[in-house]
Amino acid sequence: MSHVIEFAQVVKRFGRLSVLDGLSLSVQAGEVYGFLGRNGAGKSTAIRVLMGITPADGGEMRVFGERVTPGAISVRRRIGYVAQEQHMYPWMSPRALSRFVRGFYPTWDESRWRELNERFGLPEKQRLGTFSGGMKAKLALAMALATRPELLVLDEPTAGMDPVARREFLDLVRGETEREGVTTFFSTHLIDEIEAVADRIAIVEGGRAIYEGALAPLVARTVGYSIAMQDDVPGSFPGPFAAENMRVLEDAVRGGRRRLVMFLDSAPSLQHSAASAHFPHLNPGWSHESLSLEDVFVALVGPHARTAATAS
Repeated sequence: MSHVIEFAQVVKRFGRLSVLDGLSLSVQAGEVYGFLGRNGAGKSTAIRVLMGITPADGGEMRVFGERVTPGAISVRRRIGYVAQEQHMYPWMSPRALSRFVRGFYPTWDESRWRELNERFGLPEKQRLGTFSGGMKAKLALAMALATRPELLVLDEPTAGMDPVARREFLDLVRGETEREGVTTFFSTHLIDEIEAVADRIAIVEGGRAIYEGALAPLVARTVGYSIAMQDDVPGSFPGPFAAENMRVLEDAVRGGRRRLVMFLDSAPSLQHSAASAHFPHLNPGWSHESLSLEDVFVALVGPHARTAATAS
């Protein structure tokens, strides 16, 4: 597949604060790419660099094979963008808004716009000031898709939505991108959103990607064990955690138990779980813990995180 987005060691500083610190990732044509990280990890700054709004201080950024520079109108016209907050004129209606916006996009498809408004249940004559946050997000998505974009960029678009509105929006994103074959770059800090829509992900922390790849291998290569504190005898666990290709992500005490979360540099056999493949004879007291994607994410970027999983 060809790359639609490429970050290569991108750096962005604001004074002494380094927000992007060598960010590298690539997004392939036709995929839904999840850009996952905590608030403050650098996601919004990366998107502003991607859109040509903010210039990078180092590295290289390409979209559709072209270097991104501020004011690159030809590239931006090929991108549909849905921001975290929707700033719309409250006195306008969707119909009036379309007349205003379509002049900026030579590829604007009016029939597509009307079809999306009907499908999303948006009243075309109602004032935008009466719209809920979820309705505004769907309207922004309809506007972005009406330009027939080759790339759809979503910057935490479900912020502030209730669970029902979020689920409906995610279903719309997945359905429309699959139907149209649009490459989608989806930025969020919400784990369930990534699980619902993404083909591949990047986890960003401290302005750099600490993991890039598919979801399933990330979970398969992360293992967890815990033991009651009174049973935690030095040397009772195979160590240094029994495998040279294993790194400790988290070593913390919670609820009276010591918890270890570890990342495998090489994937376990498909016929064996990570536990059976690497720890067939656990010493008494240690128990294997099933890890969700949220558990893995917290181990990678949370307050007890010790080592980044950089393998893709």
